Amino acid sequence: MNRHLYVGPIIQTNEFGKLLIKESATILVEDGTIMEIEETPDLSSLPNSSITILKPDQFFIPGFIDCHIHAVQLPNIGTGYDKDLLDWLNTYTFPLERKFSDEKYADKVFDTVVKRTLSVGTTTACYFASLYGNSSTILAQKASQYRQRAFIGKINMDRTRDDNYYENTEESLNNTVKFINSVQDLNDPLVKPIITPRFALSCTMEMMKELAEIAIDHNLNIQTHVSENQSEIQVCKEMFPDCPTYTDVYETAELLTHKTLLAHGVHLEDSELELLKKRRTAIIHCPSSNTCLKSGLCDIQRIRSYGIKVGLGTDVAGGQSVCMLDAMRSAIQVSNHIAMLKKQPYKPINYIDAFHLATIGGAKALDIFDVTGELSPGKHFDALIIDVSTPNGPLDNLGDYTLEEKFQRFIHSGDDRNIVEAYVFGHKVK
Repeated sequence: MNRHLYVGPIIQTNEFGKLLIKESATILVEDGTIMEIEETPDLSSLPNSSITILKPDQFFIPGFIDCHIHAVQLPNIGTGYDKDLLDWLNTYTFPLERKFSDEKYADKVFDTVVKRTLSVGTTTACYFASLYGNSSTILAQKASQYRQRAFIGKINMDRTRDDNYYENTEESLNNTVKFINSVQDLNDPLVKPIITPRFALSCTMEMMKELAEIAIDHNLNIQTHVSENQSEIQVCKEMFPDCPTYTDVYETAELLTHKTLLAHGVHLEDSELELLKKRRTAIIHCPSSNTCLKSGLCDIQRIRSYGIKVGLGTDVAGGQSVCMLDAMRSAIQVSNHIAMLKKQPYKPINYIDAFHLATIGGAKALDIFDVTGELSPGKHFDALIIDVSTPNGPLDNLGDYTLEEKFQRFIHSGDDRNIVEAYVFGHKVK
């Protein structure tokens, strides 16, 4: 039995988005699971071994959950933002992704992706991997090796393309089942496959319906994109004339479940939101890429008003950073911009809301709130230790700050240098 005691302040939200602060607490972790949390501990009675006591200016928060990131696109980060979505995909993204037929290249990139995301506090990542099954399995192996909680999706694309970057329907489905088996053979409870039709524009209805069946048969999550860009929506309607909306394409394919994540949702109609609410399907807000690729300003306050689950994603390499702090700040800025454009009263999200999206919001979207997203008894110890006075860090302590002010400064102005340690299921990963 591996028991460890952690002592220090805890900052997190509850599931309703309220900020909770414990100025002093002990967290008893046993075999990676939080057994109990005690407030205002008696430090004189603590054991002398297997204990971590935080320093002044340090505090615990739950690990960040990135609900949408393209692992294959990391080499292109910061490139091509002069294009909009569809041109960007054809000019930069698809040519890069074809390189992942080379498994040595995949190994090099995916090793970097997992280590980099862990270094910036992403304890859980939901990855779009590669079109190629063997390369996608390499990403799962890397996540398992470095102890990241991860969902790994082999991409499905069966629409014919001139560059041959696709699979025929039967081949794609067979390779998906092989990929699922290869991930499950890792026997790692932290790493799971996820069904990943790229988006409606790259998939036939026949394949999407078959993927929905595979998801049911294996009890898997599903991830794809929806209503990111106006041109994309128009093409979707032309491809599927019998479906009145983009979301209805996935409804027809039976891909909308309580374990489905739809990235973006920038331009959803009211009827689509009603449908997503009915299906308990999550939207993943990707504010950085929506801005970089000029797709639009996603009003997540409108989406949340329907009671729809909302998580947060970096959407690298459409987004310019793998760091969830950057995604949180982008979400705040986008919401502020919407508020400035609105003629009627509108309440934008704040740093607490953004933090909630990056923790509990993501856990609920991924249907893993039973194990992560907050620090509470019974949950896995997925946690970050934040130090706002780390040497050579971005925050200069030139005043007296409350604990909440320290947290606020970290969200708005901190970076990975302030994340001094990270844990996944009790394992130290940074």
